Amino acid sequence: MTADLDARLGRWRKRVERELDGCLPPVTREPGRLHSAQRYSVLAPGKRVRPALVYATAETLGVPLERVDGAACAVELIHAYSLVHDDLPAMDDDDLRRGRPTCHRAFDEATAILAGDSLQALAFSVLAHHPHGPEPAVRMQLVATLADASGAAGMAGGQALDLAAEGRNLGLADLELIHALKTGALIRASVRMAALCAPGLDDAGREALERFAGAIGLAFQVQDDILDVEGDESLTGKPVGSDEARGLPTYPALAGLDGARRRVAGLTAEATAALATHGWEGSPLAGLAAWLLGRRH
Repeated sequence: MTADLDARLGRWRKRVERELDGCLPPVTREPGRLHSAQRYSVLAPGKRVRPALVYATAETLGVPLERVDGAACAVELIHAYSLVHDDLPAMDDDDLRRGRPTCHRAFDEATAILAGDSLQALAFSVLAHHPHGPEPAVRMQLVATLADASGAAGMAGGQALDLAAEGRNLGLADLELIHALKTGALIRASVRMAALCAPGLDDAGREALERFAGAIGLAFQVQDDILDVEGDESLTGKPVGSDEARGLPTYPALAGLDGARRRVAGLTAEATAALATHGWEGSPLAGLAAWLLGRRH
């Protein structure tokens, strides 16, 4: 990672965490236990990948960051709610998340369910009411974009397919569909929402960003599958091989490690080519993508 990108990531992380802290209800307001669970889940240490994509896209397009603060918060709130629910016994039944007890372990299952539900609602409230967001017509587009990416046609649908796939033999096309929905949908939405906040962006530019985001969204999850096989447990935060042990379909299991690496390389080339069509190959977005796909955790 370059020093410039490291500094940008730090600025973006601090910015969205400050914004999230401001939009989450205080623990002193009733119901205090629910608000504590919300804050525990959202403000836990994390890379803030999705907000970083929002901000990187905005900077690439010359959009003031205050115009996309609401979108950055909203996509992170949706991501946080999904993790709270994914960790529940009915889903992945995990006890630890980012080195800390999961929400249902730190509080209880009912509170975790309500925390996830309320974080999802808060995401759309932030898009509607953030004081420095775009004009109402664009806000409506942001709401529709995030709703589509979060629901049955996106993240939730991908999780349903993923659960149904446990212990089954899948083809690569089936696995790529799961990855494109469960992980890729919110990544695509992060780029798309920032692009919607750029009034001067033409259709060709939007199409280039769509191609970029589609490639990066899939490559990000394939890289995660690779790290499940060969990553450093102290960095990834989960035991190596944990997905395979649970019977979850992974790219290396179907295509081999070399095949998975080739797929990431091919998708990276697609993403780079999409940015190059508009002279964005040296942009903050390009730098962030290179880091995401070369990361070790």
